[in-house]
Amino acid sequence: MDIAIIQDSIPRLLHGTVITVGMTAASVVIGLCLAVPFALMRTHRSPLLWMPVYGFNFYFRGTPLLVQIFLVYYGSGQFQEFLTQTGLWTFFREAWFCAVLTLTLNTAAYTSEILRGGIEAIPFGEIEAARACGMSGPLVRRRIILPKAFRLAWPAYTNEVVFLLQATSLVSIITIMDITGVARMVASRSFAFYEMYMTAAVFYLILVYGVLFVFRKVEYRLSGHLRSPSLSA
Repeated sequence: MDIAIIQDSIPRLLHGTVITVGMTAASVVIGLCLAVPFALMRTHRSPLLWMPVYGFNFYFRGTPLLVQIFLVYYGSGQFQEFLTQTGLWTFFREAWFCAVLTLTLNTAAYTSEILRGGIEAIPFGEIEAARACGMSGPLVRRRIILPKAFRLAWPAYTNEVVFLLQATSLVSIITIMDITGVARMVASRSFAFYEMYMTAAVFYLILVYGVLFVFRKVEYRLSGHLRSPSLSA
């Protein structure tokens, strides 16, 4: 194993780590903002609300993420004239924007289904009790349904964030120099494939277990009502 190549590549891999973390954070935040209303629409009785979300989730959960990245990055070029007229081509010409957009839509589909499961798992008696106290529909959703749904869905959502972090490795195929992109570039020049990809794997391991540590701390806080109260004074 060539340790010198690994040492020389650490600064580039750290820069790639910043890009990976940035893409993951942006996709998670925006995707969650989309997933919450999608989940509420998905559980609505009106077909005009749940059917579009069902179609959206059906597509993004049923097709490979790599294909979605290709469609957004390469396929948007076929609509360059329209995107230029609307002022959007400035964004779609950038690989970073296309990657974040695709990751955001993908995680929004999965997260909305996770939240939908959490919403449907809430005992109907709790909702009835809230309504009996005089809570309006929006207040019930804000104070009862969504907090309980997040607590129930948090373990599954943790896995989704981890999968999304790992899935960012696919964006290197559209010239983004994330961790995988840097490892592939250095390996193609030095032929140190084993050294570079093993180092990249270590970087991903550190990130994944860092995410798990943070999310477990949050889960611990969310599940405080399930633990026995301390007997100490």
